[in-house]
Amino acid sequence: MSKVDPELKKKLLKESQAPFKGLRRILWIAFSGSAFLGLLIMLSKILSGSELQPNNLIIQIFASIIFPTLLFLDRDKD
Repeated sequence: MSKVDPELKKKLLKESQAPFKGLRRILWIAFSGSAFLGLLIMLSKILSGSELQPNNLIIQIFASIIFPTLLFLDRDKD
């Protein structure tokens, strides 16, 4: 009947159900790294005595929580 390799067919079906998954994971990793780096810089500024707006720190903390969570939720469940 079908001349397509079963493994290739399985891979193509999986890709059609979750397109751009690799790109999404790369973006979640990049955003997570950026959020942690920004948080590290903000914390070092606080420790050095500089004043920061509390809103910026709150945004950075939430970004440091949300992006790794999205990366975790986007993993394979196999």
